[in-house]
Parts: sequence; C-alpha cells; structure tokens
Amino acid sequence: MQTKIKYLALATLFFSTSSVIDATDLTKAYDMPEATKMIEKDLFPEATKYTMPKSCDLNDPKAIARGEFMFHNLNGKKAKGKLPEGLAKFVEKTGKDGKVMKKPKQYGNCVACHDIEGSKGAGNIGPSLVNYKGMFIDTKVRDAQFVYQKIADPRVDNANTHMTVNLTTGLFNEQEICDYTAYVMSDKTKK
Repeated sequence: MQTKIKYLALATLFFSTSSVIDATDLTKAYDMPEATKMIEKDLFPEATKYTMPKSCDLNDPKAIARGEFMFHNLNGKKAKGKLPEGLAKFVEKTGKDGKVMKKPKQYGNCVACHDIEGSKGAGNIGPSLVNYKGMFIDTKVRDAQFVYQKIADPRVDNANTHMTVNLTTGLFNEQEICDYTAYVMSDKTKK
C-alpha cells in the first residue's frame, strides 16, 4: 500500500512539474483591449444647456398623447396601448454592413421612477409629478423651459442626478422632449 502511495505521489509530482515547465503563455493568443479607451468611449458628454424650440406646441393634443405614451412605456416591442399618431414601435438603423435593421424604439419608462396621474406601479425614486401643472406651472414656480431642460439634460443644475440624460446622449430627439414636456405640463384633471 505504501509503495502505491509513493508511486502516486511521484506521478503527481512529475505531472504537476511538467505542466509548469511546459506551460504556454496564452496572453498573446487573445485580444486585450485598452480599458481606458473603452471607458472614455462610454463616458457621457458634458452637461448641456438647451433652449426649448419655438416649434414646441405644448397645447397640441397629439404631442400630449405622444408624451403620455412614451412616459408610461419602456420600448416599442412591449409597448402597451394604442400607438399615438407620430410614434413608431420600431426604428430603422443601418448596420456597419449596410443592412437596414429594425430595432424597438426606446421610450422613457418614466413611471419607473416618477408617479403621475394614471400611472400603474409608479416609482418613488424621482419626485412625484402628480398635479405638476397646478403646483408648479400655474403658480409660476417653474416654466416650460425648466421642464424641457430637466428632461433634456437634468445634469445642468444637478450633477449627481440619477435621471436619464435624454437629449445630450441622443436617446430622444427635440420633438420627443417637447412631447414629454407637453405631457408633464398638461392638465390631467380633464381626463
């Protein structure tokens, strides 16, 4: 029995040392990207101050409907409810190979963080937007430009915000920010 253990120990020693001696450096066999460049690519651009376009019609029922739809939905593929005029469930993007692909349109899913009239399962991370018009707009504490800026790039007055940076990153375009602004500022008591 002891002889078998000695042979087993010698065999283990032989195989483990031969593995070390014959070990191959595989670090050159695969790409090791420069992490700094990857991180720089993922960084947000600087906070940007925007002026609400004159073309924003905050009283347009179609703009308010689009804003409401986007506010309550995450993406076009799983969007609930009838799609308002002027919105699409999918956007077309051209890949590097030149092929056109359909991708689900990303909406705001604002209710994940904010409560607002008619929301289901609204979040409580961001401030409540219930009666926003009555509390802030009608009292002139805030105006359309303030709301537009907060949605476009909230970092202008709060560098540590957790809210999405929508216009600066290109997540939404100017018209979509106008639609969100129209919805947040709308009178929801008439529904």
